[in-house]
Amino acid sequence: MRATARVTAVLGPTNTGKTHYAIERMLGHRTGVIGLPLRLLAREVYDRIVSQRGPSVVALVTGEERIVPDRTQYWVCTVEAMPQEIGADFVAVDEIQLCGDPERGHVFTDRLLRARGLVETMFLGSDVMRGAIAALVPNVTFLRRERFSTLTYTGSKKISRMPPRAAIVGFSVDSVYAIAELIRRQKGGCAVVMGALSPRTRNAQVALYQNGDVDYLVATDAIGMGLNLDIHHVAFSSTVKFDGRRMRHLFPHELGQIAGRAGRHVEPGTFGVTGEAHPLDEGVVDAIENHRFAPIQRLQWRNERLEFGTVERLVASLEEPTTNEWLMRTREADDLHALKALSEMPDLRDRLRTPQAVKLLWDVCRIPDFRSISAAEHTTLLARIFGFLCDGRVPNDWLSRAIARIDRPAGDIDTLSKRLAYIRTWTYVAQRRGWVEDESHWRDETRAVEDRLSDALHAALTQRFVDRRTSVLMRRLKQKESLVAEVNDKGEVTVEGEFVGRLEGFRFRQDASNSPDEARTLRQAAVQALRPEFHLRADRFYNSPDTEMDFTEQGGLMWGEQAVGKLVAGPEPMRPQVEPFVDEDAGPEVAEKVRRRLQHFIDRKVSALFEPLLAMGRDETLTGLARGFAFRLVENLGVIPRDMVAEDVKALDQEARSALRKHGVRFGQFTIFLPLLLKPAPTRLRLVLWSLSNGLQEFPESPPPGLVTIPHIAEVPKMHYTLAGYHPAGQRAIRIDMLERLADLLRAKDSRAGFEATPDMLSITGMTLEQFAGLMQGLGYRADAGERPKQKPVAAVPAPEAPEAVVVDPSEAAPFDAEAPAESEAPAEPAEMEHFYTFTWAPRRPDRGPRRNDRPQGEARGRGDRGPRSAPAQADAPAEGGEARPPRGDRPDRGAERHGKPKGKGGKPDRKGGPDRNQPKSFESRPPRNDKIDPDNPFAVLAALRDRT
Repeated sequence: MRATARVTAVLGPTNTGKTHYAIERMLGHRTGVIGLPLRLLAREVYDRIVSQRGPSVVALVTGEERIVPDRTQYWVCTVEAMPQEIGADFVAVDEIQLCGDPERGHVFTDRLLRARGLVETMFLGSDVMRGAIAALVPNVTFLRRERFSTLTYTGSKKISRMPPRAAIVGFSVDSVYAIAELIRRQKGGCAVVMGALSPRTRNAQVALYQNGDVDYLVATDAIGMGLNLDIHHVAFSSTVKFDGRRMRHLFPHELGQIAGRAGRHVEPGTFGVTGEAHPLDEGVVDAIENHRFAPIQRLQWRNERLEFGTVERLVASLEEPTTNEWLMRTREADDLHALKALSEMPDLRDRLRTPQAVKLLWDVCRIPDFRSISAAEHTTLLARIFGFLCDGRVPNDWLSRAIARIDRPAGDIDTLSKRLAYIRTWTYVAQRRGWVEDESHWRDETRAVEDRLSDALHAALTQRFVDRRTSVLMRRLKQKESLVAEVNDKGEVTVEGEFVGRLEGFRFRQDASNSPDEARTLRQAAVQALRPEFHLRADRFYNSPDTEMDFTEQGGLMWGEQAVGKLVAGPEPMRPQVEPFVDEDAGPEVAEKVRRRLQHFIDRKVSALFEPLLAMGRDETLTGLARGFAFRLVENLGVIPRDMVAEDVKALDQEARSALRKHGVRFGQFTIFLPLLLKPAPTRLRLVLWSLSNGLQEFPESPPPGLVTIPHIAEVPKMHYTLAGYHPAGQRAIRIDMLERLADLLRAKDSRAGFEATPDMLSITGMTLEQFAGLMQGLGYRADAGERPKQKPVAAVPAPEAPEAVVVDPSEAAPFDAEAPAESEAPAEPAEMEHFYTFTWAPRRPDRGPRRNDRPQGEARGRGDRGPRSAPAQADAPAEGGEARPPRGDRPDRGAERHGKPKGKGGKPDRKGGPDRNQPKSFESRPPRNDKIDPDNPFAVLAALRDRT
């Protein structure tokens, strides 16, 4: 160092341009050396100088790389790899505050004390080093540089609310990967930067971030060492790190170094915490914002004058203490630990007899433990390498096999990261002079393997932590470019050719492969491009015919196969409202257009299906009780159980009933209804409207059309069956209109004396005799089962001409049985039996019909009201039209009822020769028996002879 050489300390916070200033100063000299704290930063500075001066005059020397052209003028190195005595005009050491780092501080302290340029020396770093540099470096000049932009604390933010262009800092590989995975789900992806990455992988990841493919960066504290990135916000996921020996809290100046990466040049920056990190104290925040930190009082130091006579003397020189109050002996580093372990191996001690062997052992011990497996594993590897070097060089075949085991660019992130760490060991070995036979070959070989693994690691990181589809769409959105969205006939939505989801009606559904956390980011990209499609689809829907729309039995509104809305309760049962299914992103105009079209559809549907009911409600000619009864029908959607309105029905006179019948109202014995509204379409709509007006969560569904009876489920309310057009009776429920037809037939039968089912009854219900018996029991009848011989029909035989009368003497005539065929002696076959039921009215007490005196005074008795007094509702329920009149013989004699005894005596026939009317009667469904023998029958003569005898 010349006496006129200048030593300058350029101190200040981050984003002051210190490194840029040092590069400019170095390029102003003929030769120069700059030492940087990270291999990544060294590669960045190397690329910048090469772009200005060309590769022929710039060297890059790190632990794993060595590019030294023949005409080298400028050396870009890591601090550990800086050449010491090459006589460069300019020497600079960046991040000089690392003199206080427990792990690497002694190397920076050595450069502070011994590295000097012939013309100019420059130390770059934080203000915390001002006192130490002033005390240890004579004649130093301090140059203060101010930050170009402001730095502001914003407190704690969730990762889901992290602003774009943000860096989240973690202090372990697991933490970095976990944060990156979370950001991929929520934000579409991020870049990952760690000090352990190779320069090639790091540069590729940084390019993702700098190019705008992703808006987020997840990194270790490596970004605090001079990496120039476009970062607006820095968030600490933790304020505790492992320094190689223990977990400790970061010092305020370390936090400030990392937070200072936010804000580039004149752009302001912010910093804060996220995740499980506690909010920073006010004092720490103030120190970071104003760049005022406590100065470093002690620097890490290790003796640089080493003695290689023996291993013991070397260890003693490395552990030599210092008397300088600014220096403190560093803790035992990995290289010293390895030296002690190797020197104790018996196989190696015999080889450590010369200073050259001791120095070689020390050089081997300085190989970094890139693999970080265990100290024992690392020591074993060093022993193997030292043995090879003692014998000459590392064998080519052994080195080739070791590299071949690593050269496999397939696997997950952890596997590739381990292989990169392994290859760094052999890259370091290949860079040492004289350690391998063909240094150039092995440098190229290890560099090629590292590049392949780096590319594979970058691809794996991108595949895992970057959603390429989402990131591309987001970049296009930021650039305010119009995105091309397409929707095919299946509703599949693609944006810029990427499948992003489906458009169901007027709602966009993200692809199922996307997690819910990704939905917001993907929706932002897709909906912006889909907004014109929403308007086009709304216009098409508004002009579509009603035939393309329908309602479901649960109140949904469909357009083809797509749900576009649902029905909600309105002010009246037959005035439902609609609620469209339209995304908010489609806009209020689209939503209103869809709502109006759906309302038009349902209004017309109600008007068409319930036109008779609506016409009756608008009929102003209905007055008094008739008009009130019409409103009851409208409120109940055209179907009312008779027992609910029994008193109202009694109050209606014949004129009112006639007026209501003109509108199609039928007064049945069980139900008052409009037959036109029992069709499948009105029934389906009636169930929906009634369910809406009653606030049901699950609507009853209408039975399949065409069924006369359906199963009766006890848990289902009776009103549900009534609205569906059925009346429960026993195990089955019968259609209302068919039940009334059956009731017309039953009125013609004597329900007190008993009767049997007719073929018409079975035909109406479509049941077997046993099923019909169950139905009748459900209607209040008692069914008595019985058996009788089944009568075979007699075949008709043509009768011969009648012979002339012949008088036969009975004594001469042969006995009748003498001429009988022999088959008469055979045993008779058992008669075939048939089952039948006799039905008798036997209602339960709560269901008995109204009494005679329940009839309103002065009401005319309809002809159909004259059924059995005990039958339900028959006393005041005329048949439709009031014309059906059961035969008089089917009714009890009312005179006998008044006198309390039947006519006739002792059950004898009355004067007319008929049977006693008080005796029970049976009616059969089969044709009546004909006991008379046809006179033309050939057996008639024999029968006459038998009768005479």
